[in-house]
Amino acid sequence: MKKIFSILVIGVLFAGCSKVLDRQPLSQITPNNGFNTENELLLYVRSFYDNMVPDADGANKEFYSLYGETASNIVLTGLSPEQTGNRPIPVSGGGWDWSNLRNVNYFIANYTRGKLDTSITYKYLAVAKFFRAWFYSSMVAHFGDVPWYSGPLEVSDTAQLYKARDPRTLVMDSVVNDIDFAIAHLGTGKNVSEVTKWTALALKSRFCLFEGTFRKYHPEFNLSGADRFLQLSANAAQDLISSGVYTIYKSAADVVYRDLFTALTPIADEVLLARQYSATLQVFHNVNYYTTAPSFGKPGLEKSLVNSYLMKDGSRFTDKPGYATMQFYDEMQNRDPRLMQTVRGPGYKRLDGNVALAPAYSGTVTGYQLIKFVTGAANDALGHSPNALPVFRYAEVLLNFAEAKAELGSLTQADLDQSVKLLRDRVGMPALNMAAANSNPDPYLVAQYTHASGSNLGVLLEIRRERRIELVMEGFAWNDLMRWSEGHLLAVQFKGAYFPGTGSYDLDGDGAADLIIWSGTKPATPNVQLLELGTDVVLENGAAGGNILINKNIPKNFREDRDYLFPLPTQELLLNQKLQQNPHWQ
Repeated sequence: MKKIFSILVIGVLFAGCSKVLDRQPLSQITPNNGFNTENELLLYVRSFYDNMVPDADGANKEFYSLYGETASNIVLTGLSPEQTGNRPIPVSGGGWDWSNLRNVNYFIANYTRGKLDTSITYKYLAVAKFFRAWFYSSMVAHFGDVPWYSGPLEVSDTAQLYKARDPRTLVMDSVVNDIDFAIAHLGTGKNVSEVTKWTALALKSRFCLFEGTFRKYHPEFNLSGADRFLQLSANAAQDLISSGVYTIYKSAADVVYRDLFTALTPIADEVLLARQYSATLQVFHNVNYYTTAPSFGKPGLEKSLVNSYLMKDGSRFTDKPGYATMQFYDEMQNRDPRLMQTVRGPGYKRLDGNVALAPAYSGTVTGYQLIKFVTGAANDALGHSPNALPVFRYAEVLLNFAEAKAELGSLTQADLDQSVKLLRDRVGMPALNMAAANSNPDPYLVAQYTHASGSNLGVLLEIRRERRIELVMEGFAWNDLMRWSEGHLLAVQFKGAYFPGTGSYDLDGDGAADLIIWSGTKPATPNVQLLELGTDVVLENGAAGGNILINKNIPKNFREDRDYLFPLPTQELLLNQKLQQNPHWQ
C-alpha cells in the first residue's frame, strides 16, 4: 500500500546484514550527482518514513503492528508462536533486517556532498539520526547486543561486515547521542507528518524508559545504568511537558477518547506524529474489517484488561463483591468511560448509524468487541478505513514521565497532577492519589506484576494500569511485558465474558435477547446470535458456566531464560561466524 508520507522511495530491501550493508541504494541520487540542493535532501529523508510504525497493513508483525498486539491485551482465535512458546528460529529475516539502516547511513555519509551550509543540512541530518536512533532502539529491544554501524559499508569492509555484536551498552549510548543531536537540530513547530524536536523528545522518553526498566528488572543480563536511562526518560518527557506545545485533547467525556482515534485527520493538539490515509487518494488501512469481520481472528479484549478498568468513581472494579461472575450488561455500568469507547457496550451505535448494537460474536472471540479506531459502517469493506493512526501521542509521553519518576523513587503528587491526572480529567475520572495508592496496592495487579516492589508499589501499579488502558491497540503491550520481566503473563489462559451456562442473554439491557448459548437442539430463534456450547463457545465449567475460554487446549509457555530476546536467524550465523546466538536459542 502506498503511503502518503513519501513521494520518493530510496533504498532496497534485503534479508541479511552481510547482503545489505554493502549495497548502494537504488536511486537517482549518488555521491557524485546528489545532495546538491535542499530539495534533494528533503526527497531522500522522506524515504525514511515508509518504515514507520504502526504497521497498518499488517504485513510486518515482527515488532509493532496495530494488528499484532496479541501479547496480553487482545485475543484472537489463534495463538502466535510467541504466546505458545514455540517461536521458531528463523532461517532468515525474523526482524534481523538492516536495509533501513543502510538507507539512513548512506545519507549521513553523503549529505555534505553538495557543500550546503549547515543551517540547511543539519535539520535533515537530524531526521536521519532520529530514524537511526529509532531503528537501533528497536533492534536492541528485540535482540540485545547488535553490531553498531555508523556508516554504510562497502564490499571490501569485511572486518565490519563480519564483526561480532557490539555490547548493548555501547549501542544505546550511541543511540542517545543520535537522539540528542536530533533534539538539538529539528524544527520546533507542530507537524503531524514530519518529525520535530518534540517527536524526538517523545522517542527519547520512550526508548530510555524501555532501557531503564529492562536493565532494572533483568539482573540476569548484568546491565548497569538503569537509573541513568530512567532519568533521561523523565527529563525528555519533562522538557516536552514544560514546552506547553501539546495538550490532551478534550471534548465530551463519553466520546472524546473514541473521537481521538476515529478522526480522519490527526488531532494536532495531542498527536505529535501520525500515519495519514485518504479516501480521496484511495489510501486506506484495514481496522474496520479487522474488528468486524470473522476472517481476521475475531479480536477482543482479554478479561483481565476489562477487569482492570476502574469504576467511574475511581474505586476498583475487582474490589466489588461478585465481580468475577458479573454478566456483561452489569459489568459495563459506571466504569471508566474509556471502556465503552474501546469496546462495544450497552447502547453502542456506529458513527454513521442510529441503531444500538450489541457485541457481535461473529467479530469477537471474547465478547468484548473492539471499537477503538473503528469508523462508520460505510468503511467496513476490506481495506477501506481512512482515519489517521497516531505514532507518537502526548498521552504516552505523560505516562512515560510518571512511570520513570515512580521507578526512580522521585515521583511526587505534583508529577502525577501534570501527567496521569490529565488523562483521567479527559474522561471525567478522579485523579490518582499517590499516598492512597501506596497505602493500599491493588491485590489484583499485585498478582499480575510479580516483579514490582518497593515503597512506590501501589502508585507504580496504578500507572501500569493507566498505561495498559490508555494505550491499548497502540503497539506497546509486548515491549511492556518484556521490559517489566512479566513474560509469564503470556502463558496465562486467555478468557472472555462470563456466562452462567446455556440460556438466553440480553447483552444491552433493552429487554430483548441478543445471544443464545445452546446445547442439544438448536433453537429456531430469528435475529438472535446463536452459539453452540463446546463448538462455537467454550465456558470454563461447561454447562455449569464460567468465563469464555479461548484456545483452551493449546498449551502456552514462556521460557524466562530465553524468551525475553528474539533469536538470530541461522543464515546470519552461518555467514558470520563471529555472531553468537542469543542464550538458550541454540
